[in-house]
Amino acid sequence: MSDAAQPTAAEVRAAAESVKTALDRHLAAVERRSGEDDPAVSEAFNQLAAAAEAYDELLYDRYDEVTPFEIPGAEDTLPPYAGPEEPSALSVLIRRDYTVAEPQRLLAQAQRVEAAEYEQIGGDGDEAAGTVPGALGVLFGEFEPDEIASRHKEFGLEEGDSTLWVTAADEAPEAGEWLDAPFEHIDAQRVVCRFDVSAVFDDEDVEDEDDLEFVEDEATVDETGDGTGAGAGDTER
Repeated sequence: MSDAAQPTAAEVRAAAESVKTALDRHLAAVERRSGEDDPAVSEAFNQLAAAAEAYDELLYDRYDEVTPFEIPGAEDTLPPYAGPEEPSALSVLIRRDYTVAEPQRLLAQAQRVEAAEYEQIGGDGDEAAGTVPGALGVLFGEFEPDEIASRHKEFGLEEGDSTLWVTAADEAPEAGEWLDAPFEHIDAQRVVCRFDVSAVFDDEDVEDEDDLEFVEDEATVDETGDGTGAGAGDTER
């Protein structure tokens, strides 16, 4: 960063004062909390996180120093559950990341599947499994995602992070209603529970189980297992 773009000492000092003020407000909100999911506490927490992040950035830009603590931003935590008390429908959202670690193994497995299918129906086929995108299409078309996950090494894949969200709805959508944009318009306040798995938790001294953030009776209950965070940034208040 150029000297002209650097924050002034006064700006850094003002940011530090904002952190102090946010700390006082957060403590006051905690002392006055009315329940497990008091919105005033959540708001004060998010304000403190924002103030701390702003100060940390200015401190680094001006003095090349950082603070000794990490506070997740507001976007890193799930808001209190605000969905129906008795959901009549639900959606399960799953993301699993993989690295194509062994392309030749992937191609070989897909070609076996393709050959078996052509043997059953006759003909030579169009050899879709001859490329990595084509092989992925063949394998994911043949096997369920859970089977791919359990046998990923056989298919030349290496697991990355994964997450599963269960969201509540008042009623099931009409057939085909969301197929053009299946992952848009997700309301975080309707997330009933979520499970996260990430390699960042491997070094933590905890049991080898998934962390669960479960919303029950409009209150969040955490059952900590292997340290997998319930928030989007794997950190949690």
